[in-house]
Amino acid sequence: MPTPHRDGVDKAGICHCYELALDSRMSDLVGKMTIEWGEGTRSWIQRADNQNKQILELRKQFKEDDFPGFLNFIKPLSEIEKIPTGWINVLTNSKGIYLLTCPRTKEQYVGSATGETGFLGRWLDYAQTGHGGDVALKSRDPSDYQVCILEVAGTALSSEQILELEAKWKRKLQSREMGLNRN
Repeated sequence: MPTPHRDGVDKAGICHCYELALDSRMSDLVGKMTIEWGEGTRSWIQRADNQNKQILELRKQFKEDDFPGFLNFIKPLSEIEKIPTGWINVLTNSKGIYLLTCPRTKEQYVGSATGETGFLGRWLDYAQTGHGGDVALKSRDPSDYQVCILEVAGTALSSEQILELEAKWKRKLQSREMGLNRN
């Protein structure tokens, strides 16, 4: 297994993989404790043996994260099945236009959620099949696409009107010319 970088910079094309396991010793505090991470909040790992962290809040009961809002929602497809319960209802009952981006190739795909299960149902299809039935995505190796919401459709919009919005976003982002859209 490669060792982590020591100079603070990863060379292009280098990736370190680590096997992580949840420590059960503090499992009763999951969702109840808030920690001040300091300037390292963006680091995926911090050495607890080198620095103490201040506990900001300790709750008596579990509290799941609040839904971040449609414009702030960004998740890899691999995490969609694990989203908080409260988010499921919001994303199942919302339709509109979303963007998939490939972390490997940096390509993008604009899609629409028009079905009865909204954004969540559409994204679960991608997570389960790797392509969601889309031609360009079928022709490539599966990827852990990142998904975000571009526009939420009002409840009065028909599926045809949502597809028109999707076409507008494809033009704006040029995802047919420079992305993964083929239609």
